[in-house]
Amino acid sequence: MRTSFNIPDEVVEEFDRVWTEQGIENRSRAVREAMLEYIEAHTRLEETTEEVVALVAFDYRHHEVIQELHAVQHGYQDVILNTSHTHQGEWCLESLFCRGAAERVRELTYRLRDFDDVRRVKVMVIRDSGV
Repeated sequence: MRTSFNIPDEVVEEFDRVWTEQGIENRSRAVREAMLEYIEAHTRLEETTEEVVALVAFDYRHHEVIQELHAVQHGYQDVILNTSHTHQGEWCLESLFCRGAAERVRELTYRLRDFDDVRRVKVMVIRDSGV
């Protein structure tokens, strides 16, 4: 299947640098592998129906969204146990240590991804079912 994407030039340049350095034969193969990794990374949280312990990490432009992000985090106090925040120039990195219903952690993750100024959201399920 052929498809097209709108991706910032600097992301494509960095992606091309990485897959070339790793010796992958072409961009299509690298994209396919990246998509499979993305699917694997998100399947565990999607398939879990019980409680989880998870780390949700994301980076964002502080000034554009800080108030809205805090409002979202306050709405999920039932699953967020601890937060950590660090400044990286104009970008901030936030990590949320979560424990609770997988559905709530999924909802929180999706809400964070709704923000244009949030660059990435990574979820690591540390423990599921029988926390």
